[in-house]
Amino acid sequence: MHRSRPFLFPQAQSTVLPDPSPFFAPQLLSTPLPTNSFFQNFVLKSGDQPEYFHPYLVKSSQSALTLCFPSLFKNPAFIYQIFISDLIISTLDNPNPNANHVMSSFTELSVTLDFPSSSLRFFLVRGSPFLTCNVMRNVALSISTIHAILELSPNSSCTKYTIKLNNNQTWLLYASSPISLSHDINTITSTVFSGVVRIAALPDAGPKFEAVLDRFSSCYPVSGDAVFTKPFSLEYIWDKRGWGDLLMLAHPLHLKLLSDSDCSVSVLEDFKYNSIDGELVGVVGDSWVLKSDPVSVTWHSIRGIEEDSYSEIIKALIKDVEALDASAISTSSSYFYAKLIARAARLALIAEEVGYLDVIPAIRKFLKDTIQPWLEGTFGSNGFLYDGKWGGIVTKQGAMDSGADFGFGVYNDHHYHLGYFVYGIAVLAKIDAAWGRKYRPQAYALMADYMNLSRRANSNYARLRNFDFWKLHSWAGGLTEFADGRNQESTSEAVNAYYSAALMGLAYGIATSFPSDQLYQLSKSRQQKLGGM
Repeated sequence: MHRSRPFLFPQAQSTVLPDPSPFFAPQLLSTPLPTNSFFQNFVLKSGDQPEYFHPYLVKSSQSALTLCFPSLFKNPAFIYQIFISDLIISTLDNPNPNANHVMSSFTELSVTLDFPSSSLRFFLVRGSPFLTCNVMRNVALSISTIHAILELSPNSSCTKYTIKLNNNQTWLLYASSPISLSHDINTITSTVFSGVVRIAALPDAGPKFEAVLDRFSSCYPVSGDAVFTKPFSLEYIWDKRGWGDLLMLAHPLHLKLLSDSDCSVSVLEDFKYNSIDGELVGVVGDSWVLKSDPVSVTWHSIRGIEEDSYSEIIKALIKDVEALDASAISTSSSYFYAKLIARAARLALIAEEVGYLDVIPAIRKFLKDTIQPWLEGTFGSNGFLYDGKWGGIVTKQGAMDSGADFGFGVYNDHHYHLGYFVYGIAVLAKIDAAWGRKYRPQAYALMADYMNLSRRANSNYARLRNFDFWKLHSWAGGLTEFADGRNQESTSEAVNAYYSAALMGLAYGIATSFPSDQLYQLSKSRQQKLGGM
């Protein structure tokens, strides 16, 4: 049986979207590309703003990789990580020192950065206490710092060096074979070397911390994968090299979700790094299984409504429904318009819950009048388009003005806007099944923009555009460079987006096809962990 192609909105001719940058290796350009990823700074503009790989800030610029073990600046208004060039890794006699890095591969948990002109390859794996560099041919390394180097001392085999700086930091350097290092006041250089170099900040001066890093220095991850294996279960699987066991770091929510029944991992509770996301604790194991509590996604409130409140609710419901008037809406903003749709849809579910169905026809008409023009492309001054450059939906206004629709045209806030649309569509499909069947292709397209799971080259959308598999919450910034990394903005609207996708699953009978209920629960867990920020 021939499967029809998924619906696509008309092609966008954007004047504001950048072309996918030369930072992506050519083989990566055949698939939709991330637009809200943890590594986004590496592929925007000059690619030289830092990103956070826990526990290090990492910056790439001019054939050098800069490593920072950040301290925190805190005051009552805000908190941020201070980027300082603690170690700058490059090579001597680079024939093209101004060359950019190339991202040769990426996953939800890792990035591989290549420096072709210097033959360096960095495996940047989130949560690794080591920075790992593969020196791919015989070159002389340079490791500089803005600090003064107080000490550079090797072990007896010259496969480990202790680096002490005048900012009270101690770094450990491990090599896969003997390496000869020398230093002046702020630069360490090597004789020619090829092989693997690993560098780690010593989180505490105590000998037990150094012993842990020594023990696990020979096994390194080159990438990591995040897989939904079972309902309410997310598995991290690392591709490792070397020998011995793999040491990684877990943030507080990881520790809360790590399966107690998984005896293949062990937690080193006393081995910790500080971070802006809480203490990062050592975990030993090639894979982790994270399990969240099952959540039952329902249309109506879980606890129900007390019957003595029905009359008051119905009175307010009638008043709110009488005020619905699609022709009176003055905004053309995808965000504000979508919120009006979602509010009206909520009235329908309230009416169902209190058993007052007289208002449903009026709500149904309002939802049809407001949603259909967006799905049919007849809204006029705004509407949805498909961007083939990055692989996703943009709006007409956003395609011409990067500030329009809160940056929707450069992939900002997609799950917020579309979450409200999806909520309204799910409710309308519930109360009008025939309408739902007619517009299912467009409904699926909107949901797929932020809920697509596929990694296939023929997919039209990036994989789970906004969700971060390691942080376990969503990002909203889009194709915008930020000196202090991604931004999350509104956790409540992220939760709503995944809840709305779960409701669409209920409306169309596809609840098991998407992990929307799981993302809904993970997002809720993250929000609760952060105190509802």
